[in-house]
Amino acid sequence: MVSRDSLKAYLYLTPALSVILVFFLGGFILAFIQSLGYFPAIGQEDLTFKYYREVLNKPEFFKSLSYTFYISLVSTTIATVSGTFLAYYLLRTSVKKSFIAFLYKFPIAVPHLVVALMIVFILSQGGILSRLLLKGGLISDTASFPAFFYTQNALGIILIYIWKEIPFVTFMVYTVMRNIHTKLGEAAQNLKASPGQVFFHVILPLSMPSIISASAIVFAYSFGAFEVPYLLGATYPKTMPVWAYLNFISADLSARPIAMVINMIVSLVCAVLIFVYYLSAKKYLGKWS
Repeated sequence: MVSRDSLKAYLYLTPALSVILVFFLGGFILAFIQSLGYFPAIGQEDLTFKYYREVLNKPEFFKSLSYTFYISLVSTTIATVSGTFLAYYLLRTSVKKSFIAFLYKFPIAVPHLVVALMIVFILSQGGILSRLLLKGGLISDTASFPAFFYTQNALGIILIYIWKEIPFVTFMVYTVMRNIHTKLGEAAQNLKASPGQVFFHVILPLSMPSIISASAIVFAYSFGAFEVPYLLGATYPKTMPVWAYLNFISADLSARPIAMVINMIVSLVCAVLIFVYYLSAKKYLGKWS
């Protein structure tokens, strides 16, 4: 039998759950149905998996998937490692922490598009840095400056994600590390453990659930992000979200189910990632409980 307090909690959650069910779950179901070919606007009412086969058999599918994985994996790995060590540095630094906290939290509030324009302004071949190098005689012309944007190495996109993701990882991990360091970390130091031993044998293992959680979130975001790859990505291959968008806005309405298939694949990858995170977090929580 549901207790009165539990019932009250469910009532409080009803408005938020209603929004999620109507807009998110409803949109997801509609997209899934369209991915199966149900699109009455163009006279398609039979359910079929032919659009899934069509997408999976396209030559650009695996190139797009690997390109999206590459951007997400590189940016997430760098952001996770850097954010974890930055969080530990904040624990041990004697510098005024309110100022440092402002510095690492500030990028979180800046929209991705603003960051993109800022980095393009600095790192493009016609940007500030290339012009300074040209004026200093270090390069012969601006075309000699490395290309960060519109290339398959996606360095500009990765830099933008890193700039945004490191503060997010730091924020999530620092909160957990602070509690660990206050209790078990100080106990280990009293037992003559070195700072390295405290970090690698006490703080890092106990922080692993939050680290995995932060990395899963930033990976899922960068894997499904659209705006930055659309503005600054290579002409070919496109990332999965950009590929889906181009099919969605195509004048040929028969491409709409293809866009939904790509969206379903992106959603599946993110769902698998969340499941892996759940198993990993459960493993570490069970190991240290």
